[in-house]
Amino acid sequence: MNVRRSATALAVIAVTLAGGGQASAASPSPSAALPAGLYGTGDPTYDGVWRQSLALLAQDTVGVKPAAAAVEWLAGQQCASGAFAPFRADSGTACDAKTLVDTNSTGAAVQALAALGGQDAGVGKAVAWLKSVQNTDGGWGYAAGGASDTNSTSVVVGALAAAGGKPGEVTKGGKSPYDLLLKLAIPCDATGGGAFAYQPDKKGKLAANDDATAAAVVGVLGKGFAGEAVKPSGTAPACSDSDDPGQAARNGAAHLVQALAKDKHLTSALAGAKDQPDYGNTADAVVALATAGQGQRAADALRWLEASAGPWAKEAGPAAYAQLILAAHAGSADPRDFGGQDLMTLLDATGPAPASVPASASPTRAAGDIDKDGTIDDTGFGTLWIVGVFLVAGIGIGFLISGRNKRKQQS
Repeated sequence: MNVRRSATALAVIAVTLAGGGQASAASPSPSAALPAGLYGTGDPTYDGVWRQSLALLAQDTVGVKPAAAAVEWLAGQQCASGAFAPFRADSGTACDAKTLVDTNSTGAAVQALAALGGQDAGVGKAVAWLKSVQNTDGGWGYAAGGASDTNSTSVVVGALAAAGGKPGEVTKGGKSPYDLLLKLAIPCDATGGGAFAYQPDKKGKLAANDDATAAAVVGVLGKGFAGEAVKPSGTAPACSDSDDPGQAARNGAAHLVQALAKDKHLTSALAGAKDQPDYGNTADAVVALATAGQGQRAADALRWLEASAGPWAKEAGPAAYAQLILAAHAGSADPRDFGGQDLMTLLDATGPAPASVPASASPTRAAGDIDKDGTIDDTGFGTLWIVGVFLVAGIGIGFLISGRNKRKQQS
């Protein structure tokens, strides 16, 4: 499970308990029938809008036009205030005080809808709501009025930028979101120097958090989930204390390079559980490094994802496929041949078929080379199979397909 999604569920529960109320009556049970336009088959109570937004954004990023029903479903989740809840089973019923809206769902929806176009009114209302709940330190928490955190603030920065705004000019109490992010950056001479913390602990101390760092590198550069693959810098990133957002991004990139160096992936560390590879946060780190001009230093992590992330994405669903697609795009890999899997076909299979795909994105393999589950069929005689035979002969079965040159680890 992606750490940010589990944190979302906990945040919803915390807000509910703090308010002395119950979750909205509109929240579905896991067995409730799901809308036809929604991606994924899992219970969407805590992540419906999130996973839909990532799925649509990933499709748009690689030139796919999403299904109208999928876009309409997402747009229809918006409340009159402009905010989005994680999921409203009955969007025909007006939101009320029990509808648990949040900045992450709203920010994610804005990023997707703004990218798709034709949703100016809804995007404008959502941005207005986000601005109305900005904290005086310049940032945002998961829930309106909650303590600011790096991840939520970065999601909102991405939304503001996607809507055509200048995040640095959105202020409250004289502080912008960049002020908040820089406040959560760890000084170079401290433990975890260069990284970002999710939030200060109760004593005000900052602890390095890889998921928050990946989010902050993209956020402090004014980008969203898809990042921006810029021309790689020939210089390895190094930590240098500065109030400049660009330098803070380089500091964060330097930390991510170091964090990825040993195992080529980030690790999820949850209390009481054995450390596990963190596929989602590793994908986010690839996007972050590419956005910071360090994409070449994410190549090993991207190859690791190609070789290892398939089972995780299959279990986790559309948001996971979307993260891998965005990582592949940022790392100049082919999402239609990612470790032998067609990520676009796999994502499309979790929801309504896209309205159209670019001709250049159509698979070029011979008929039968791609199974219905999106994996490469090695029983045929397509070009890739033939190449694979020679690879096996030359370098062994353990290296049949080499990949090409991408969330919250709570301390």
